[in-house]
Amino acid sequence: MTFIKGKIAVLNEFKEFAMRGNVVDMAVGIIIGGAFGTIVKSLVDDVLMPPIGVLLGGVDFSNFFLVLKDGKKAAGPYAHLADARAAGAVSINYGLFLNAVISFLIVAFAVFLLVRALNRLRRKEEAPAATTKECRYCLSAIPLMASRCPHCTSQLAGE
Repeated sequence: MTFIKGKIAVLNEFKEFAMRGNVVDMAVGIIIGGAFGTIVKSLVDDVLMPPIGVLLGGVDFSNFFLVLKDGKKAAGPYAHLADARAAGAVSINYGLFLNAVISFLIVAFAVFLLVRALNRLRRKEEAPAATTKECRYCLSAIPLMASRCPHCTSQLAGE
């Protein structure tokens, strides 16, 4: 019986955790972040990298790779990464890594701009009004309206 009560308590605790606003907000953020990542990947692969490749003499960064071991189906050299993969070759695909780094930098910059904009929109909280002052003799914190310091008994009238 105690075992079942323990399971029900855990389920209730999980339900409370899952229904908090910040958990739901985080889930929405992850979903939108995934979709945004897809858009950025397309931006890098389809919009940014082709002109950069043309400027560098017709280079396709996604085809930058280093063959470590020839494939069993066909021996190298391979003209394209797809050919190496089809042959079963083991390769280091540093061109794809370069594309991923550029994608990451774009996402990181976009997140930075978003956080920066949200911080500017957030109102600066006003500092609460002071409720104490410092005794000039013993440097103790005392109430603003006090006329005598409770610590050193100095007269504070007129301050």
